Amino acid sequence: MTRLSVNINKIATLRNARGGNTPDLIQAAKDIERFGADGITIHPRPDERHIRYTDVYALKEVIKTEFNIEGNPGEAKFMQLVSAIQPAQVTLVPDTTGQLTSDHGWDTHKHRDFLQDTVSLLHSLGIRVSIFVDPVLKMVEGAKATGTDRIELYTESYADQFSQNKSNAIAPFIAAAQKADELNLGLNAGHDLSLHNLSYFKQQIPNLLEVSIGHALISDALYFGLENTVQLYKRQLHAQ
Repeated sequence: MTRLSVNINKIATLRNARGGNTPDLIQAAKDIERFGADGITIHPRPDERHIRYTDVYALKEVIKTEFNIEGNPGEAKFMQLVSAIQPAQVTLVPDTTGQLTSDHGWDTHKHRDFLQDTVSLLHSLGIRVSIFVDPVLKMVEGAKATGTDRIELYTESYADQFSQNKSNAIAPFIAAAQKADELNLGLNAGHDLSLHNLSYFKQQIPNLLEVSIGHALISDALYFGLENTVQLYKRQLHAQ
């Protein structure tokens, strides 16, 4: 069964736009769990433009499902944070400072030694590790060499091409998923997955363990309501 982890960055963005505590990020995380999500994902960035570092400590106290923290391990503050919080999973993402959103996976060969050291450190703290990669077989193979538990496939290209030709759009992801399975790597996916394209992705990637979805889900919640939207996404993952 594929787990749904809801990225709550956009809720923090809305809160920060006005100041104060509306919407209440911590209560939203608790409610999203109550509505059926299997986990909560956050991606704190150095400028704290959405998730604040103080939010992470507060969330640690209330999250009862899986807590997944994404970020660039090259930032000392990020590594200090995850070492202190010790979430269930850390997803390593090669963001640069000031980057609007994640837009590429790791070159797992070029950065193998760095990733290997990071994975080893996080494992010593009892944290499961996932590495953000493009659907490229060489990069999946390189991820295996780091000792990571999982990879997260960066799905923007799939989402962009889905409406034009979904078979072509999914093809590299099927190949990457098969390679991950051969290498005994767990498989996550995320970025621009939506109600429009999620069900097909899941049907074509049977070994998918987890999806992390934020922007589309929170946007849909403006129309459908948060509880209903979480359930809509869950149903997409379970559709045959």
